[in-house]
Amino acid sequence: MEEEKKFNCPVEATLSLIGGKYKAIILYHIMDDKVLRFNQIQKYIPRATAKMLTQQLRELEKDGLIHRKVYPVVPPKTEYTMTDLGNTLHEVVYAMCDWGREHMAGTF
Repeated sequence: MEEEKKFNCPVEATLSLIGGKYKAIILYHIMDDKVLRFNQIQKYIPRATAKMLTQQLRELEKDGLIHRKVYPVVPPKTEYTMTDLGNTLHEVVYAMCDWGREHMAGTF
């Protein structure tokens, strides 16, 4: 059984869930598209290796922010969607997006 995490401030608690290298980006794209397959996520984040994306997706799923549905077909089909808990981060993720558009325009 996992020990409950203790944090020193609310920002630390939030970052423990979305602070991975690609987590916020993954959440943004799943929120925006509603349902994404692994290959679609790879196209959105081309610098991420398959191994890194898989790790980040597993952590987001373990933390209850996204849902992973595997279809029993060949080749395997896996879809990712937001959970109710994950959707509570909508304002946080979109505020990051808005800040980036306003302050980092021209870099993407």
